[in-house]
Amino acid sequence: MDVHKNYSYAAVVDELGEIKEEVRIENTKESLEQFASKYKGAKAVIEATNNYRFIYDILEKYMNVKLAHPYKTRAIAEARIKNDKLDAKMLAHLLRANLIAESYVPPKEVRELRDLTRTRKALIEDRNRLKNRVHAILSRNGIIDYPNPFTKKGREYLEDLDLPEIDREILNSYLSIIDGINEEIKKIDRIIQEKAKEDDDAILLTTIPGISYYSALLIKAEIGDINRFPNKFKLISYAGLCPSIKQSGNKEIRGHITKQGSRMLRWILIQCANVAIRHDDYLRNFYLRIKRRRGHNIAIVATARKMLVCIYYMLKRKEVYNPR
Repeated sequence: MDVHKNYSYAAVVDELGEIKEEVRIENTKESLEQFASKYKGAKAVIEATNNYRFIYDILEKYMNVKLAHPYKTRAIAEARIKNDKLDAKMLAHLLRANLIAESYVPPKEVRELRDLTRTRKALIEDRNRLKNRVHAILSRNGIIDYPNPFTKKGREYLEDLDLPEIDREILNSYLSIIDGINEEIKKIDRIIQEKAKEDDDAILLTTIPGISYYSALLIKAEIGDINRFPNKFKLISYAGLCPSIKQSGNKEIRGHITKQGSRMLRWILIQCANVAIRHDDYLRNFYLRIKRRRGHNIAIVATARKMLVCIYYMLKRKEVYNPR
């Protein structure tokens, strides 16, 4: 099934690859259930799009559904001519030949944790954009040296400023929205803290210096079940923290990290590594040893990878952080 926002295009093939049906299906519960029940017990494949969850959950009740990794599948079946019919047929043939590059489908509770932690990050990014606009208003009015405008003292300073009427209204609007976002972040933080305290894995992760309740829950949500990774190298690859390799004959060149996999996991690990090197001797010494040779950026990425290896064994063995 080639999935779009409002509809999906399905191509049904038999074991020999002959087309049995091609049909456009509206992405409604009734239409999807009617189609899925018609082919109950069949194998199906859809790509990991933004709205895959709703469709996947309905199809899964009737079919054996696989979620295709969009980039890896495209690498196998890239075509110059693309449309819904061709995409659907190509997915069906790849499924028949067992050539689907599958994506991990987390269980419902893990998906909910991901939504919660990702929403918090999105709210913080929205707040930062608004804060930058506040700084821009002050800058265009020639105000350069001023206290942090988002503290109590800073707010008092802003109230006493002589600004043009329009800029004053815009400034007050931004500050009001920032206050509202702060309240929403506090609400989400309380939920995150409650859930983290109930999660044994998250509690283990908070024993690592630099990992808070939020970081622990985000890492847990992005990793999912640690047992799906047979070794630490698979987890490192999933986080996109392994080096890219180009090999030709006897020549092998190692480049920058691949940055493929979970962008959120990679981001939070680097954030945590920046904090951990200030509070943990083991990670700080590792960081400084690499920094002397390679610089800060490479050293902090290597430290994030080192933390991820610790996390792998901690979750596997159910042990607290103790690098010694």
